[in-house]
Amino acid sequence: MEVIVTNNYEELSRKAAEIIDSQLKKEPASVLGLATGSTPLGTYKELVKSYEKGQTDYNGVSTLNLDEYVGLSPDHHQSYRCFMDKHFFDLINIRKENTYVPDGRAEDLAEESSRYEQIIDEIGPPDLQLLGIGENGHIGFNEPGTSFESGTHVVELTPSTRQANARFFDTMEEVPTYAVTMGIQSIHKSKRIILLASGKHKAEAIRQLIYGEEDEQFPASSLKGHPDLTLIVDQEAYALVNEKG
Repeated sequence: MEVIVTNNYEELSRKAAEIIDSQLKKEPASVLGLATGSTPLGTYKELVKSYEKGQTDYNGVSTLNLDEYVGLSPDHHQSYRCFMDKHFFDLINIRKENTYVPDGRAEDLAEESSRYEQIIDEIGPPDLQLLGIGENGHIGFNEPGTSFESGTHVVELTPSTRQANARFFDTMEEVPTYAVTMGIQSIHKSKRIILLASGKHKAEAIRQLIYGEEDEQFPASSLKGHPDLTLIVDQEAYALVNEKG
């Protein structure tokens, strides 16, 4: 595990974007695994800046998103498809047909999970996977207790995860209770993983990731076994790393 500690969120975002830009320059037809949520927003802003300066080209790039809420249509303002379009895809020259997000409205969600896993294998695996980490250690929507051998699947979101996402919805009742997510084994197919963490509310999760053992009750701990993991954290998220107690 390579650990990069930045002074703040803005520096974290720039560093992550620099690594992704470097990947695209090295391999213009890269497959990128992408995440949603507040943590990668700054990274997407930096990537758009690079694109606008003519430093990157997404014409040959394909993307695979980690997850999608069950029940939300692609044009719902809180769907992850909508999130990606608004903050990234609509702002660069990527071909929309090369951007993949699970279908949370599929009639047969088990079949959709299998279909998405097949897409990962057919166009991927990702050359580079961007991840965030939940306060309970979830990656994607893989909650505590998820098997490290899991492929893409449907998951019931824990109350803590729904509460963490409630700020994006008008009421708690509107927050979906299920999601389709890449499994932990799916994520591990990626050639390189970049894990981002920012803010003091992520400090305990980062401490546990670095000092703890691999444990299915803390899904992010599985990443300790990945051969090419880069952890990018700001000072607040890294604050407890030297406090083992």
